[in-house]
Amino acid sequence: MIKIGIAGCRGLSTLQGLHDIEDVQITAMCDLSEEHLKNAAEKIGGDVKTFRVFEDMLESDIDAVIIATPMQCHVPQAIAAMEAGKHVMCEVTAGVSMDELFWLCETVEKYNKIYMYAENYIYAPKVQLVKEMVAAGLFGRPYYAEGMYLHDIHDLLVYPDGKTSWRSYWQCGKRGNFYPTHSIGPVMQWFPGDRITEISCFSPGVHNEYGVKQDSGTTMMCRTEQGNLLEIRTDCLSPRPHCMDNYLLQGTEGIFQSAQYGKGWSNGDFDRVSLRSHLTEKGAMDWEDLYNYKQYLPDRYKNATESQRRAGHDGGDYFIVEDFINAVRSGQQPELDVYTACEWTAAGLLSTLSVTNNGKTLAVPHFRPNMPLEEKKVIL
Repeated sequence: MIKIGIAGCRGLSTLQGLHDIEDVQITAMCDLSEEHLKNAAEKIGGDVKTFRVFEDMLESDIDAVIIATPMQCHVPQAIAAMEAGKHVMCEVTAGVSMDELFWLCETVEKYNKIYMYAENYIYAPKVQLVKEMVAAGLFGRPYYAEGMYLHDIHDLLVYPDGKTSWRSYWQCGKRGNFYPTHSIGPVMQWFPGDRITEISCFSPGVHNEYGVKQDSGTTMMCRTEQGNLLEIRTDCLSPRPHCMDNYLLQGTEGIFQSAQYGKGWSNGDFDRVSLRSHLTEKGAMDWEDLYNYKQYLPDRYKNATESQRRAGHDGGDYFIVEDFINAVRSGQQPELDVYTACEWTAAGLLSTLSVTNNGKTLAVPHFRPNMPLEEKKVIL
């Protein structure tokens, strides 16, 4: 039996997945709010123990921790958990400073515990479908991609009780692309074996009345080791409808473009592809439904049960939990390991320096096991 402790009530997004996996039990829950703890315990059911203090939960009988607290808590709590002998699955972002990322890697290596990055956007069926189409060569050689996270969060800058939210500081209290991995993660799935080596970030400045430093949109260009180019855009303060997952992939033989407005097929807004291998009768390229190629979906998505789909994102929220539990059972680090988490997070952290220095290009450290001390720095 694998016993799980959850830190932060946002971690209940994993609830259905954990309930559906055999020999897994949520035995502990931690949150600063007594009201949230009570509500969480009722949702979890069973004999779950509740804690106000994270370190107290670590002393209970648990094997692994799911960290879903505010982002400035992620690294201190992940380090404390691994020091206490617990495996960790951590929400995004991995950390809030470059030094934290180096500490995180060192801790995973020191204690040899499983660390998995809970970047659930890569588990979306369309992301996985495009990944398999890339592997099958349908897009030829991919060389350019876009990822956008457009989510107006100005109403989250202050809590309902009038107190200032942590988001006013650690997200919107700084410049640059503070929340990049929902965009970077999916598009990097389409460039297997590649890594981000340098970034430049640009913005139009601040054009809102909220009194925070965050730009009214940032565009970060990422160059990869294999010469590919990524355009990553985040905008969380401009007035606009919600658009949390807007992606594009261009290859030598075709293109993928995700739905953009949430309006559905009847309004012409759907996940689409255009491939040179599937020209029209007139020999031209045209759009067709991505799911015309659903035979390329991984088998576990094709065979997902209704309960697994109910976990969220058409099964994606179940499969990310399944991969974490499998990693704990096998002792093998998952695909979304600490080095991947730190690379994607570092791109965003470095964007703060880049955008405040007129788009200066900055190198992204090569996060890997036993990284030399002389490489654990920011090169200006």
